[in-house]
Amino acid sequence: MKTNYEIRYAANPADAKHYDTARIRQDFLIETVFAPDEVNMVYSLYDRMIAGGAMPVGEELLLEAIDPLKAKHFLDRRELGIFNVGGDGCVKVDNKVFEMSYKEALYLGRGERDVIFCSKDAKNPAKFYFCSANAHTSYPDYKTTKAEAVHMHLGSLEESNERTINRMLVKEVVPTCQLQMGMTELAPGSTWNTMPAHTHNRRMEVYFYFEIPSDQAVCHFMGEPDETRHIWMKGDQAVISPTWSIHSACATRNYTFIWAMCGENLDYNDMDGVVTTDLK
Repeated sequence: MKTNYEIRYAANPADAKHYDTARIRQDFLIETVFAPDEVNMVYSLYDRMIAGGAMPVGEELLLEAIDPLKAKHFLDRRELGIFNVGGDGCVKVDNKVFEMSYKEALYLGRGERDVIFCSKDAKNPAKFYFCSANAHTSYPDYKTTKAEAVHMHLGSLEESNERTINRMLVKEVVPTCQLQMGMTELAPGSTWNTMPAHTHNRRMEVYFYFEIPSDQAVCHFMGEPDETRHIWMKGDQAVISPTWSIHSACATRNYTFIWAMCGENLDYNDMDGVVTTDLK
């Protein structure tokens, strides 16, 4: 197996508005989340969030404690949220085994233990997308499904943003220190997410887009409300959203994305809304 990681530094919005396309992609886009028999991750200095992916094909993959953590185990001082967006697999945590099917989620609390990713079928490997935040205490591990989520149905087909928000690893479902994760599914015919747009200076966020055919794309919008930029993305890619940035997208067809937040509080509705006609 191979573990790859990179560090992304935080950017001042006054500086970021001068970035060209290449620099925006370099700082905010996570292009490679999955590769066979690799664990890939990005350590962001926005609230020290880590986002990454593990794709076990020919072997089991250990979630190693990368050097910036200065720890023996990845979870020594961290909590972890995992979504399976591939074939059936399992996550081994010391003497516990969590079976995970498509779109199921798992929360792992802080603790000195190993995390190992496995696939059931090498021809249809599991793809484990994960996010991790610093943790001040340990909460119990918890596996959840979409059926157990807190559901919110928003938008309309007429406005091209009909969608269901599945809040799966949130305080109403499982206790966490600061990590909150969920999955938003757009209805057929809808392409816009998170409209009207918003920011939340109390939390940063990461978006992971999937269920996008290889010949289609999604355009992610970021930046301050009066100084927006865009990033063209493919399926199975993620993007870092700073606290000062909007986070919205429109694609060439409907899709699904996983959002992960960490920061000051656990209130999902703590947002600073932006009137659509004020965007620039």
